[in-house]
Amino acid sequence: MHIQTHVMSGWCVGNYLILTGRDRFLCMLAASLPDLDGLGYFVSAENYWQYHHRLCHNLPFGLLLSGVLAGFASKRLRSFGLFLSLFHLHLLLDYFGSGPDWEIFYLWPFSNWFVANTKAWPFYSWQNISTGFVFVGWTVWIAVRMGRTPLEIMMPALDGQLVKWLRHRLGQTTGFYK
Repeated sequence: MHIQTHVMSGWCVGNYLILTGRDRFLCMLAASLPDLDGLGYFVSAENYWQYHHRLCHNLPFGLLLSGVLAGFASKRLRSFGLFLSLFHLHLLLDYFGSGPDWEIFYLWPFSNWFVANTKAWPFYSWQNISTGFVFVGWTVWIAVRMGRTPLEIMMPALDGQLVKWLRHRLGQTTGFYK
C-alpha cells in the first residue's frame, strides 16, 4: 500500500476519538512508520527485498512503536491501544495492497513464520489507487466538517487556509458543516 494512504488512514481513524492535535499526528506516525524498513532500498535493492515487511512489520516492532509513541501522547494507555491498532491496520492494508506474495513476518525475529496473500492487489492497481482516493475524500470531509487537516500541527497557518478554502468551495453549497 502507498505510504500516503497509510498516513491518511492514521489521520482519519484518529479523528474518530477525542484527541489532541499532537495525538492525531502520532496516529499518522503509528500508521506509517512500519514502512521504515523500506528505507533499505537506499542501501541496495537486494536489501529492500530481503528486509521490507520483515524488520518493522512484526509484532515486537508494533509493541515498541506503540509504546514509544504512547510516551508522547496525552492519555498513554488508551493511546497505546490505538497506536497498536493502527499498526495492525497498516499490516492489513499491506496484506491486501502490497502485491502478490509479499510476506509479512509477524513474529520476527523470534520466528520466520510469515503470512502472504497470493491474491493481493498489485502495488499500482486500481484497488490501491481507489483506496487512496477514499482516504483523500475522507480527509477532505474531516477538514470541512471538523475544521482541521493533517497539517494542523506542522503548519497551522496553512491548515487554517486550507480549511477555509475547502469550506468555501464545498461547505456552503453542500451543507457539509453548520
